Amino acid sequence: MDGPKGKQTVVEEGTHFRGSLTSTCPIVVNGRIEGDIDTPGLFVSSTGSVKGRVKVGEVQSQGELEGEFDAESVRLAGRIKDKTVLRAKVLEVQLATEGSKMQVIFGETELAIGETPTDDLEAQRAKRSKKPGRPSDAPPIPEGTGG
Repeated sequence: MDGPKGKQTVVEEGTHFRGSLTSTCPIVVNGRIEGDIDTPGLFVSSTGSVKGRVKVGEVQSQGELEGEFDAESVRLAGRIKDKTVLRAKVLEVQLATEGSKMQVIFGETELAIGETPTDDLEAQRAKRSKKPGRPSDAPPIPEGTGG
């Protein structure tokens, strides 16, 4: 993982930060952060963990992500916890290798990728669950008139 050049905010391994963190320079996470984060870049090492609501330009993660992430671009090589929401214009996933098989595993994760990711996830879920032609959408068929 290429880390940021120049000024950066570093959360070292063994450090657990909980709260709201805003930085005008990229944040490098080798430890743990829980809370609201606003930064131009977030770089999570394999020992790092970020949980919370994150607004960021670029995310690169080899560690663990959990929560809600709004980003321009996301590069994943680590773990994504269940119930995580990723909204990004660009998503890049590096495949993990276990033995001889390559895999990507997303549990209960919400992905919104593209030009205009939306914040209205409930409307998207409702739209996906309402499919034309489902028996619940059709009017009831009177008994004795079936074909």
